[in-house]
Amino acid sequence: MSHEKRIVTCTGPHDPHAFDGIPLRHRSGDLDRRCPLCAGHGQWNREFDLVSQRSKRCICDKCDGRGWIETGDDPVPVPDIERSEHGAPRWVTRFEPSDDRE
Repeated sequence: MSHEKRIVTCTGPHDPHAFDGIPLRHRSGDLDRRCPLCAGHGQWNREFDLVSQRSKRCICDKCDGRGWIETGDDPVPVPDIERSEHGAPRWVTRFEPSDDRE
């Protein structure tokens, strides 16, 4: 049996229900500051059902879902896909300089 639906569509992290049901991310490693875009959540709701509390979420592009950003000279891990020597795709982690240096 279906339940009543009251779905709210969020266009970005600035919308009123964007962070409903999403906890703040714990600081991991030496990341320096909460992400200014997602305010430390790492993601936000794209759609949110006010009745059932179900949601469709969007990962923050600024912090790659970590919720924290690096403001110093430390390299930042970035997930990527590359081809192995046999031609199969595989996940790797690249380290790049932060674009949020102060």
